[in-house]
Amino acid sequence: MKRILLFTSLCVLASFSFAQKKAVKDAKSAMKNISEARELIKPALTNPETANDPETWKLAGDIEYKAFDDERTLEMQKEITGKGGNEEAMYVGLYNMYDPYIKADELGQVPNEKGQVKNKVRKDIVKNMNDGHRFYINGGVFYNDKKDYKRAADFFERYWDLPSLAMFEDSDVKFNTQDSTYQTIKYYAVISAIQSGDHPRSIKLLNRIIAEPYIPNSTYKESDVYELLASEYQQTGDSAAFANALREGAQRFPSNKYFTPNLINEFIRAGKTTEAIAYLDQAIANDPSNTCDLLSVKASLYAEQKDYVKAEPAYAGAIAANANCERALEGLGVLYVLQAQDMKEKASQVTSRREQAELDKETADLYQKALPYLEKYRDILKARPNLDPYDLKPALMKLQNVYYNLSLLQVDKSAELDAIDKELNSIK
Repeated sequence: MKRILLFTSLCVLASFSFAQKKAVKDAKSAMKNISEARELIKPALTNPETANDPETWKLAGDIEYKAFDDERTLEMQKEITGKGGNEEAMYVGLYNMYDPYIKADELGQVPNEKGQVKNKVRKDIVKNMNDGHRFYINGGVFYNDKKDYKRAADFFERYWDLPSLAMFEDSDVKFNTQDSTYQTIKYYAVISAIQSGDHPRSIKLLNRIIAEPYIPNSTYKESDVYELLASEYQQTGDSAAFANALREGAQRFPSNKYFTPNLINEFIRAGKTTEAIAYLDQAIANDPSNTCDLLSVKASLYAEQKDYVKAEPAYAGAIAANANCERALEGLGVLYVLQAQDMKEKASQVTSRREQAELDKETADLYQKALPYLEKYRDILKARPNLDPYDLKPALMKLQNVYYNLSLLQVDKSAELDAIDKELNSIK
């Protein structure tokens, strides 16, 4: 009885194995009908008897390559026949051939029982993959136009990946990965991933493009991808990675206007004033052309700490670098006003008339020192074309405060105060 059961089991297994191999044969015979061939090959891709045969996976890739090639031929004959192919079906075939061909080639590289590698499928696969390579660009553009950014990124990424596949290592096929087209498509893969809203994928591709040598091109600057990476980290809420990306970008591209201000803002936001000031010094040395803004920020940090001794020369240095440095003009004027207010408070607490008079004089002197900077700042704002009056209002109110306090301190600014009162009333 056992021999009968064993014999029966063996017959069943042999029959099943034969059925799977027949499925592969039938799929190959049905190549003229792509839909039928696709269905026929499916069971063979998962069955142990055929799933490890490189010919099985090659056939699956061949079916998809034929779907691509048939529709491509019809598209190319459109001008002659007046009837084109199914463009999307063409790209579906192109996309679907990629993975089976890679699997087939990997299986073909497995050594036989003698330890020999006899990859019989590689030659045809290399030919077909090379033939389809440039069309992954077209597929990416096709899906981008449809706003299917994920699929567009898939196509652009496959164009990027294909030249580095193992199957091409020892082949005669050579790809020019140094040309501008290749660089552009890498960038399109990144942009499409970002447009799809897939942050992990975008970050992965950005880190990859950064790790590869940058080839100058007309589509993007090297600093662009660092900016995008920082932005992706910021959007995911990874503040540590965001700060690191900003720091690396600032070091590599010191004259870039994105990295340094954002990095300093991160330090300030985190309450790391000392780090912000230290980095500002480095940033100013790296980018002297941006001294106006950078020194103004440094001065404002000192001012927030009420370190007026250090804030004043920092503002003055910004103005020396750019006489019309708005942030420094306003900042230095306000710095003197703050000191005047402190002096005014001190004067109110003394009882000696002589001491009070001395403090009042010092207070008036500080308000007087503030005036030329605040007045120039106001004049620069007024010179702006199409200025919104409400943008001017804060500057006028600062001046109003100075004129008013000087008048209280026996410095006649009545005319200026009347004029600015009227100007402010006209804005209300």
